[in-house]
Amino acid sequence: MDRRTELGDFLRSRRARLRPEDLGLPRHGGLRRVPGLRREELAQLAGVSVDHYVRLEQGRTLHFSEAVLDAVARALRLDAVEREHLYRLARPAPASDPSPYPDDVRPGLRRLLDSAADVPAYVIGRGTQVLAWNALAAALLTDFGALPPRERNMARLVFLDDATRSLYADWRAKAHDVAAYLRLDAARHPDDPALAALLAELDASGPDFREVWAEHRLRDKTHGGYRYHHPLVGPLDLAFETFRLPDAPDQALVIHTAEADSPSATALRLLATWSRETSRAAH
Repeated sequence: MDRRTELGDFLRSRRARLRPEDLGLPRHGGLRRVPGLRREELAQLAGVSVDHYVRLEQGRTLHFSEAVLDAVARALRLDAVEREHLYRLARPAPASDPSPYPDDVRPGLRRLLDSAADVPAYVIGRGTQVLAWNALAAALLTDFGALPPRERNMARLVFLDDATRSLYADWRAKAHDVAAYLRLDAARHPDDPALAALLAELDASGPDFREVWAEHRLRDKTHGGYRYHHPLVGPLDLAFETFRLPDAPDQALVIHTAEADSPSATALRLLATWSRETSRAAH
């Protein structure tokens, strides 16, 4: 990922979502060539010179002070995730690990997945790679074990697999979340060749990914929920919680749950029963 290009695109996307009148600035007459704030308006709000801000947006240098970045972040009304992203893009990059996706999931964590038989759970790694999963996660999402290792990837599944697309009641919301997380990961690992290859593959896949990616959304994987249309058990409203591993920050444990005594909880139990019976029949 070219950090200078990404920095400029990110800042322009954040300027575009702000209106001068909402920030106490006069709206001058005439048509605007682009939506949102002009560069000079943003510089005025941030208290920096127009030239200084233009050099930041054009990525002419990656040695901006904390004071300048904080002022720009406040003017653009960035949230905590966006602010961290700005700092990551606009400061000299620390040495990053260019190795392929780390896939060494600890045995204890694999046993934890298997013991959580009543909830879908999986471990996601760098670049949305699914590294380990339990039987119920496979029953809910897809049979990861039947896929080649490189295709066990949530971004590939969401954007390239028709069955996964039809699984989500609001596919576009899921696509936005995956792209937003993938953008954060790409900024954390700008020199990872596997991540670069994944982004190139998705970009070449068609307009769906390019349109979502162009919105420059950012979201870390923390918690939330999705509504599923499962082909076996019907609709499911499931929440998820994400637990980042302290000694393996590129890996996260994701666990899905249903509200107690809800139709979704009943459907999830049916899916778990089907998964166990299928597993016994296979053996």
